[in-house]
Amino acid sequence: QVQLVESGGGLVQPGGSLRLSCAASGSIASIGVMGWYRQAPGKQRELVATVTSGSATNYAHSVKGRFTISEDNAKKTVFLLMSSLKPEDTAVDDCYAEISTLHDITRCVPSWGRGTQGAVSS
Repeated sequence: QVQLVESGGGLVQPGGSLRLSCAASGSIASIGVMGWYRQAPGKQRELVATVTSGSATNYAHSVKGRFTISEDNAKKTVFLLMSSLKPEDTAVDDCYAEISTLHDITRCVPSWGRGTQGAVSS
């Protein structure tokens, strides 16, 4: 079994920053991709940023230049530094990972965290 545990959400003023963390634990053989999605009130879940095990990154157009994703492979942790935050960045941020477990190393299975709330408001 795999767990993704997020931390770092909160309330911040426009223009401020938040740093999210997500740590994976459990019977992990390897992690292919880790990243973040978000769901704003009344909207569908959308991709924010991902990073592969080879450190290739991908960002949503709306956050490019403001958000930075990074990872610590040894600690199986992914970080998202969100800067220059805007009210429209208010959302529940969900950690995502594609993980193969020790029970079946041939398959990468999507896993999700429970989400952490980030709010941007003056």
